[in-house]
Amino acid sequence: MAPARIVDSADVAESAQIGAGSSVWHLAQVREDAVLGEECIVGRGAYVGTGVRLGNRCKLQNYALVYEPATLEDGVFVGPAVVFTNDHFPRSVAPDGSLKRGDDWEAVGVTCREGSSIGARAVCVAPVTIGRWATVAAGAVVTKDVPDFALVAGVPARRIRWVGRAGVPLESTGDRSWRCPQTGQTYTEHDETLTEGAPA
Repeated sequence: MAPARIVDSADVAESAQIGAGSSVWHLAQVREDAVLGEECIVGRGAYVGTGVRLGNRCKLQNYALVYEPATLEDGVFVGPAVVFTNDHFPRSVAPDGSLKRGDDWEAVGVTCREGSSIGARAVCVAPVTIGRWATVAAGAVVTKDVPDFALVAGVPARRIRWVGRAGVPLESTGDRSWRCPQTGQTYTEHDETLTEGAPA
């Protein structure tokens, strides 16, 4: 596998770990102790916070802001200008008017499970978990956990469909059963959760 590619205009901390085959593009910033797996792409102007962890084959599109302590598992897609927050009660100053410091608050993170996708300009308000292979629609504001295979949209985001690993909305086959029109994979719904059947 090819070594990591970091363009000259990118700002990558010496303590960051960049996996083989990964690319960090123009004006992107990868902070101290961040870890990127193999074959990741960090787009133009994207930000990866201190200690953020990305699995293998993750894509951060242009100007995505992934603040610590976010964790992204393998195959996560983060669209252009997405924001992951990290503070319950954000303030610039303390009640007495003094400037807050880095140790004045407790960072909370967003967790993205395997294969999940976050659409352009979506905001994930920490702490939330985006489930396996779930999709967050463009412009959505996520304020609570997203189940595996859910497609959520709106402000605040709510589930509007189920999707499969291919990202295509599933088709009902009756009796709380679903099928992916692209792969043929079947799924079963129970108590607002979806589980995969045997491989197609």
